[in-house]
Amino acid sequence: MTRLLVIQTLQTALNYLAQVIQWRLDYHLGDREAETVAMMPHPPAEWLTAQTPLTCFIRNHQLDIAAQLTLLIALAPHLQPDFFDRAIAAQLPQAGDYPQIGGWRGKSHRGFLPTGETVLFILGGSDFSDRLILQQIFSEDHPFAREGVLYLDAPPEGEPLMSGKLVITQDYIDLFIQGHFSRPHFSMRFPAQRITTDMEWEDLVLNAQTLQQIRDLEAWIIHGPTILYDWGMKKKLKLGYRALFYGPPGTGKTLTASLLGKYTGKDVYKVDISMMVSKFIGETEKNLANLFARAESKDWILFFDEADALFGKRTNVRDAHDKYANQEVSYLLQRVENYDGLVILSSNFKSNIDEAFIRRFQSIIQFPIPSPKERLQLWQMAFPSQLKLADTLDLEQLSTTYELTGSDIMNVVQYCCLQALQQGDTLIHQQDLLSAIKREFSKTGKMI
Repeated sequence: MTRLLVIQTLQTALNYLAQVIQWRLDYHLGDREAETVAMMPHPPAEWLTAQTPLTCFIRNHQLDIAAQLTLLIALAPHLQPDFFDRAIAAQLPQAGDYPQIGGWRGKSHRGFLPTGETVLFILGGSDFSDRLILQQIFSEDHPFAREGVLYLDAPPEGEPLMSGKLVITQDYIDLFIQGHFSRPHFSMRFPAQRITTDMEWEDLVLNAQTLQQIRDLEAWIIHGPTILYDWGMKKKLKLGYRALFYGPPGTGKTLTASLLGKYTGKDVYKVDISMMVSKFIGETEKNLANLFARAESKDWILFFDEADALFGKRTNVRDAHDKYANQEVSYLLQRVENYDGLVILSSNFKSNIDEAFIRRFQSIIQFPIPSPKERLQLWQMAFPSQLKLADTLDLEQLSTTYELTGSDIMNVVQYCCLQALQQGDTLIHQQDLLSAIKREFSKTGKMI
């Protein structure tokens, strides 16, 4: 697929939409003989043969002509801002004489923007039965709703549904114009950051049981679509997968999530729960809805670190705050269960997570404190090649004596590297490590 082909296909699409609008206006205003406007123009022969994101989407979802044109109507202002002003408004005696055409003007964008009424007018004119049938395009069962492609914005209370603004989501604008979904920026509307790692599976030091469970989870990410779609299990199994990682901080939970994404080609987004939770009633649910709506159908891995704040146990209702807190957990349970990708929750303690979530996890993986053998492996892998260890330094004895996590060990090594650079000495002695370990323990009030 070339950029030139995408541009040519989009231009062909706009030209075709302009022809259809001209046909509708001719038909509606009676400017031509009836036989010349009886049939809607057919799409150009080359319209759906091109291999571009837009045409592939149309073919894959088997969209009929009405749905194709609805998609083009929603996309047109993003391709050519004055498209509807030239195609519709300029050809009417007075735009106000034809309220059935719908449309609205934005705050920054002053051109004509389509509504549901615009779609019904272009595709159905004033035919009552056609207009009713066309409204099914905006139903929840249509691919547009299922895939989160476009929708009608809710109009003010009491106004007809079709007067709502026709909105195509930014993800699909990017897909159809740029050829790919753009990664979301960290913001209040999407409080999650993409996390990556330069480390490999070999750098992850865990016990055999935990590693096997992680490999099983990796297998689902790779082979899940085959089970669901090729083997026909979609009707028997829920879409998506839910996993719980639990264990002390620094034991590899975040690294594991990053590695799963790296080796399966999935983007991993770490959710900032502090931005997600709001003291205002209904705001937490709204934030969750925005997050999951953006992630839906993207095949992203959502990683909720320190998930207790959102997924914690529900309490007995003593006041209004408890009532709404419990409602948040119930809503979150529903959204997590309906998400079609992988959701990973991370917590220090399994017991902190609400039982309703525990029952729905397909995988519960413990990340324990490393054993002495595992700590020795971590120590041996931790130092850069530029540093040398003194012959008297006993890593095995350090591994047995001091209960440290992988993160703790890396903090110790980082401190030793800084000290070595400051002192101009690349040889690490036993006392250097002991001082660094003492410093690390002091963070949590432990004594060496």
